[in-house]
Amino acid sequence: MNKRILVVEDEENLARFVEMELSHEGYHVQKTYDGRTGLDMALSGNFDLIILDIMLPGLNGMEVLRRIRRESQIPVIMLTARDTVVDKVTGLDGGADDYLTKPFEIEELLARIRKSLRKTAKDNNVLTACGVSLDPARRVAELQGKQIDLTKREYDLLLFLMENKGLVFTRDALLDKVWGYDYAGDTNVVDVYVRYIRSKIDEVFGIKLIHTVRGVGYAVKDE
Repeated sequence: MNKRILVVEDEENLARFVEMELSHEGYHVQKTYDGRTGLDMALSGNFDLIILDIMLPGLNGMEVLRRIRRESQIPVIMLTARDTVVDKVTGLDGGADDYLTKPFEIEELLARIRKSLRKTAKDNNVLTACGVSLDPARRVAELQGKQIDLTKREYDLLLFLMENKGLVFTRDALLDKVWGYDYAGDTNVVDVYVRYIRSKIDEVFGIKLIHTVRGVGYAVKDE
């Protein structure tokens, strides 16, 4: 899991409680107690989801949400004591993905977080195989909560293989699809980059992601 969540909540005891519960579930949590700092963190940090109060010092939550939506579609769950229908409609129409009122049960918040993250993964076409996740929108590769440092070519090669999971490609086909039809180098370059990827993923994490099909080529298999 190990998704990164930002909690913007001015009730410090509540913020710490939410941080503790989410951390226990395996999320990486950062928190802040005012709207302006929350906005700066939301726009500059690499978060997967934001939990946002409405009544915040510095900048209210609705304005924070409005400014976030100018630049990002990151999931936002409003967590607030404002429980009127008008407040809920305003928040959801303003771009919130969900709206939960206080007091609340932590199990419900966790369920709503999971739902929002699943939807984001589906919308972003996040690719997975053997526990490795590739997010084409962010060009990020992760496994066991750790980001994998891939070069552009390594990422492009792995992305193509994961987009076509289970299919076997010859070296010539991979050169055409990843390097481009006008590439004039040796096909052995594919073997070199497969080794690079394996050294960063298979060997480090003890998995078998890219399979060699003897006499044919390579494939990513989810096994």
